[in-house]
Order: sequence, then C-alpha cells, then structure tokens
Amino acid sequence: MILRFFRRNDGGETIQRLYGAIVAHSRQPVFYTDYGVPDTIEGRFEMILVHAFLLFHRLKVESEERRGLGQGVFDAFCTDMDANLREMGVGDLTVPKKMKKVAEAFYGRIGAYEGPLEAGDIDALSAAVLRNVHGSKPACAHEARALAHYMIGAAAALQAVPFASLATGDFPLAPPAAIGSTETNPS
Repeated sequence: MILRFFRRNDGGETIQRLYGAIVAHSRQPVFYTDYGVPDTIEGRFEMILVHAFLLFHRLKVESEERRGLGQGVFDAFCTDMDANLREMGVGDLTVPKKMKKVAEAFYGRIGAYEGPLEAGDIDALSAAVLRNVHGSKPACAHEARALAHYMIGAAAALQAVPFASLATGDFPLAPPAAIGSTETNPS
C-alpha cells in the first residue's frame, strides 16, 4: 500500500477522474425530468456522449500533446462501454461489432454537434439534439432546444477553465438549470 506513493503517475487517475465526472454530469436527474432525455440505456449513453463531446471540444484548442488527455478519456469510454456490453450479456463474438457501432455513434455525434456549436447555430444544434437524443420526436423540440442551450453555455464555461484544472481531473460544469427557471432560455 505504501508503494503507491512512489509510483510514477501515468495520468490514469486523472483520466479516470475526468471520465467519472463525464458520467456523473450525464446522470444528473434534471436531464431526465426536465430535458426529456429518455431514462434508458440509450438516453444515458447519449448524455455521456454530450458531455464527452464538451470535453473534447474544450481540448481541441490545446496543443497536440495536451489533446492526448482526450485520447485517454476516449480509451476509458471505450473500456467502459465494452465492460457494460459484456455485463448486459453481449457475447464475446458480438462485442466487437457493437463496439464499432459505439465508435460510429461517438464520431457521428462529434460531427453533428461541432459545426453548429462553433457557429453558435442554436437551430442546427437543436435539430441535432432532437435527432440524436430525442429520436426525432417533434413533441420534444422544446427540450431539445433547452439541451442545446445548455451545451452552448457549458462549452463557453469550459473555455474559461485552464488546462491545468483539466489535467488534474477536474471537469467543472455547473448543474443544468431546470427548464422554465430564469437561468434557462430555451427560446
């Protein structure tokens, strides 16, 4: 036990803290009660992708070496998804096919969210959220727009976070405001 103090930190603890923070943010009940995210495996997966996207969006302004932190978090995400698939009873021969779909979903969401977020295009981002998170249900358009506003606000807040904070495993995001509160503007 005392030997752990003499080990070199390979960044694994930081990566696990960051990935844990992504998962913790994605599990906040307000997303499932106010933002209309389905409280299902798929809905929770989508919220992990939203928060992972926010981290990667923040890291993209950093040097290539610093962006390596994102690769570590992506690897932790893949390891977690693989373990979850196996825990749900997916067979060893099927896991690689499912993991390919997970990776495609991840890169698809990055592509769908990056352009609208960069452009500040709330309509396009809302449409992407409605399609990906809410399964294109027109009744969820208001909630999708609110989630798009949350994403834009969270991305802006993360731009002010110094890399040194991220490098210690800190992923400071304010809790999302309840829809209808004075802090959320889904219009």
